[in-house]
Amino acid sequence: MKILIIGGGGREHAIAYKVAQSKLTDQLYCAPGNAGMEEYAVCVDIGVMDFEGLAAFAQKEKIDLTIVGPDDPLVAGVVDVFEERNLRIFGPRKKAAIIEGSKAFSKDLMKKYNIPTAAYETFDTPEAAVSYLETSAYPVVLKADGLALGKGVLICNTYEEAKLGVKTIMQDKQFGAAGDRLVVEEFMTGREVSVLAFCDGTNVIPMTSAQDHKRAKDGDQGLNTGGMGTFSPSPFYTKEVDEFCKQYVYQATMDAMKAEGRDFTGILFFGLMLTDQGPKVLEYNARFGDPETQVVLPRMKNDIVEVFEACIDGTLKDIKLDFEDNAAVCVILASAGYPEQYEKGFVINGLESFREKEGYYAFHAGTKKTEDKIVTNGGRVLGITATGKDLKEARKNAYQATEWVTFENKYMRNDIGRAIDEA
Repeated sequence: MKILIIGGGGREHAIAYKVAQSKLTDQLYCAPGNAGMEEYAVCVDIGVMDFEGLAAFAQKEKIDLTIVGPDDPLVAGVVDVFEERNLRIFGPRKKAAIIEGSKAFSKDLMKKYNIPTAAYETFDTPEAAVSYLETSAYPVVLKADGLALGKGVLICNTYEEAKLGVKTIMQDKQFGAAGDRLVVEEFMTGREVSVLAFCDGTNVIPMTSAQDHKRAKDGDQGLNTGGMGTFSPSPFYTKEVDEFCKQYVYQATMDAMKAEGRDFTGILFFGLMLTDQGPKVLEYNARFGDPETQVVLPRMKNDIVEVFEACIDGTLKDIKLDFEDNAAVCVILASAGYPEQYEKGFVINGLESFREKEGYYAFHAGTKKTEDKIVTNGGRVLGITATGKDLKEARKNAYQATEWVTFENKYMRNDIGRAIDEA
């Protein structure tokens, strides 16, 4: 098969690594791809939002399957554009991707179908939101309704903080049009867990669990980011939690979307909070998580292209997912200053250390090739992933591997997976 992956970040690099292993893959393309993906694929300079350009390329090259990585093209309807041209593509249609595109929609869906989540209210004006917050219990969570690169969430401990947060999101438009509407949510406490699941419109099969670290600095301090590291599996995601979620969260969500005429095919990401009252949904995403994908896919035994095909064909019930009995940890190497101001263009050294080392991966996120060198080209530069027999060994291996790579202004958190020690 000739396969095209849309995207150019660490998540797409991890997908490309897995797709390249498939016995069904004859030729792999990535648009736009990155310096690391060139190891497996031909990278073509087409942007993820250039739907006409992407579809024209797929037609010209007779692409058999396209896989969409990022959220923006999914929410904007890239799958619909491809399907109109009879091009085979993996991902939810626009009317299903709204489950990530609008937090207000997803919260209303959960409320209507009794899927456990935090209490909430939605507001269209800053005045109404501020008025409501005057009588709220604190802390409280403010969420921009639309897509905000995983950063449109503010936790406010006081009314003054919340009032400023409303201004930041709805008036200053720090997250752009994503802040046109605001969801004010009850603050939940507990362990956060991420579960990615394959969906075929009717059936849903969850993958192994993972746990993300969103904050920029050690000890979960600093600003929200796209993710500074992750580990898999989560020791807090027990068999009992899994059984509850399969019945009351995963399948319930699939059934709810079908009942709404929004059948979901693709990857559904469940962000969960394990509260004292049981698991509750924090958020949905309509695609692979980043950096969760970088620890989940290296542990997956299945031929991933076969699973993609089953999702599209509606035969997912015939698939049994199988994961290695091991663990993986990913530490993000970022540019100092991320997620705010940072510099680009620094030469990255040491990437050759990962060649021929089984169980060690350097997934490229913000990199590019200039002449014969690879340089930094983003806030999150690399996802350094390592496996081990258990989480502690995987964590030790991942941090050891971060020392193999050097570039100016290199920054990372030093406590990724510290929760493992408490399990």
